[in-house]
Amino acid sequence: MTESSTFRLAELSPRRYRWADRATKLAGVGLIAVGLDAGGGTPAGVAFAALGVALGLATVLIEKQ
Repeated sequence: MTESSTFRLAELSPRRYRWADRATKLAGVGLIAVGLDAGGGTPAGVAFAALGVALGLATVLIEKQ
């Protein structure tokens, strides 16, 4: 499989990737904190925490140029 035929969700320059990575990680931690504040064992708390984890890992699918 050549590099031109691989699936890429998005591609950013290294500088933009760093900023996107920082922003998604901080927003993810914020959502986890909201989930804990809402009650870690409640359905709303679990939903916020799961959303925070997903957002924090979102930059895994983005490749640097």
